[in-house]
Amino acid sequence: MKFMKLGSKPDSFQSKGPNIRFVQSELATDIIINVGEVIFHLHKFPLLSKCSRIQNLVSTTMDDILDEIHIPDIPGGPAAFEICAKFCYGMTVTLNAYNVASVRCAAEYLEMHDTVEKGNLIYKIEVFLGTSIFHAWKDSIILLRTMKSLLPWSEDLKLVSNCVDSIASKASVNASKVEWSFTYNRKKVPSENGLNPLWNGIRKEQTVPIDWWVEDLCELQLDFYKRIIVTIKAKGRVPDQAIGESLKAYTYRWLSNFDAASMNSADDAAKNRLLLQTIIWLLPAEKGSISCRFLLKLLRAVDLMDCSEVSKKELIKQIGHHLEYASVTDLLIPATEEQDTTYDIDMITSIAKEFMVQNSGVSRPSLSGTDETATQNLALVADCSKIAVSKLVDCYLAEIAKDPHLLCSKFTYLAELIPGKERPTHDGLYHAIDMYLKEHPSLSKTEKKRLCGLLDCKKLSAEISSHAVQNDRLPLRVVVQILFFEQMRATSDGSGSYGSSRSAITTNPGDEWDRLPTVEDLRSIKSMKLTNGAASGDGDGRESNYSSNNGKTKLPRRMLGELLSSKRQETKNSSSSNTSVSE
Repeated sequence: MKFMKLGSKPDSFQSKGPNIRFVQSELATDIIINVGEVIFHLHKFPLLSKCSRIQNLVSTTMDDILDEIHIPDIPGGPAAFEICAKFCYGMTVTLNAYNVASVRCAAEYLEMHDTVEKGNLIYKIEVFLGTSIFHAWKDSIILLRTMKSLLPWSEDLKLVSNCVDSIASKASVNASKVEWSFTYNRKKVPSENGLNPLWNGIRKEQTVPIDWWVEDLCELQLDFYKRIIVTIKAKGRVPDQAIGESLKAYTYRWLSNFDAASMNSADDAAKNRLLLQTIIWLLPAEKGSISCRFLLKLLRAVDLMDCSEVSKKELIKQIGHHLEYASVTDLLIPATEEQDTTYDIDMITSIAKEFMVQNSGVSRPSLSGTDETATQNLALVADCSKIAVSKLVDCYLAEIAKDPHLLCSKFTYLAELIPGKERPTHDGLYHAIDMYLKEHPSLSKTEKKRLCGLLDCKKLSAEISSHAVQNDRLPLRVVVQILFFEQMRATSDGSGSYGSSRSAITTNPGDEWDRLPTVEDLRSIKSMKLTNGAASGDGDGRESNYSSNNGKTKLPRRMLGELLSSKRQETKNSSSSNTSVSE
């Protein structure tokens, strides 16, 4: 730590009780200065020679024998005043990062300028700050931590702004050029402690991490921290990933538990709410710069703290921007007491909706040259993001499908947010729907129709299709459509015409839910291998790992019987109708 010693005389200040300070001297004291609750018995001459304010205060007193003045509002209080007084006496004082700010403000209050005496205290402190403190990383951090109680003096004297700029400038230095000490709690690599069996005894210089400065800022007050991050971002030399790591570390330092009890305590509620809103405001814009798990924890905290809707919407927008990096576990946010479900489905639905809004405008316009390439790259990235999110949502749906209180309308609404074209495969969606049907056996026909209408049968793999046609939980119409595509898939293996034949077949079960199979359809289905009932497995119609039984699609005899019965009934009804018309 940097320090500066001033004066050469020994310290002769003495105490008489807890609140009286005096100078041990042969000369009687002739001035009493009240600083808060502490009384100083001092001598006029050394003080008046350096302090213009005391000169003015003494000139207004009426007592010619013993002057007594009051300065209760001096910044830094009795401790800072005593250092200033010792400087006036020429006694030895030591200034460092812990006390220099308070002494600088007190000296300004006492008007210890060079106009009063050349080389006065203010001048010496300014030199010390400019040549030492502001050049040292940890000293600057310590100095800034002392300034909160000195406002507005520390702000008016530009101590805060100079300190903020000093810290931000050092944090913006290329990590390869960092030579000063900093705090970085991490596990040492084997070569650092000599435990690596392949270590040759030569210590290599370790690379400084880009976020080396993060932990040292965690002890700063929120407003100072905010100003430093804003300044760092304005300089534009620090990666957004490092800024994101700093915001994460700072939040965990002051909101370690993220639970309602600790955040909503009477003393901390307003402070924690301000912290959350500030962190949200400081979030970097670059995709992937901060973990989605942390953002989701923030959102949970915002919900618990009843923060403003503006903050909540901004955070949802940020999470939507980073959603492709989330995991299913991250999305399993417990529901509030007012909600019936196990997890907060509405919150995740809002995030998924925001993601689709952000990515819906990405298109491939006809451009030329570099612009066209850039646009194509942007569209490709957007497509990859949509595919990743579609898989994430499908896995999330499979998890929440186990909730007996989850309404079918909420399940389908969330699934519908991801358009079918954004799902390269519907295997994950099928698994989620199957799980929901298993856990909610009392669904109405309309609900089953809407639920299964989400599936695009031609996007099911052969393995999943094999499982689906033996699944008693699926409506018969869906099974039929899956069989159509399986038959077409088998036919195309030899002729290669499957792709050209797809357009002639229904791609959405909801479009022709009530259409019965034709005679040709039944003939195709009849040609498939029959099995006596559902596949063996876990007892609920599902085979282990959706086994495809060596690639052969088996149709349960019960289903075939129902199909034939339906077809006969349709034929009978049609004949009756024709007879009535002829009559």
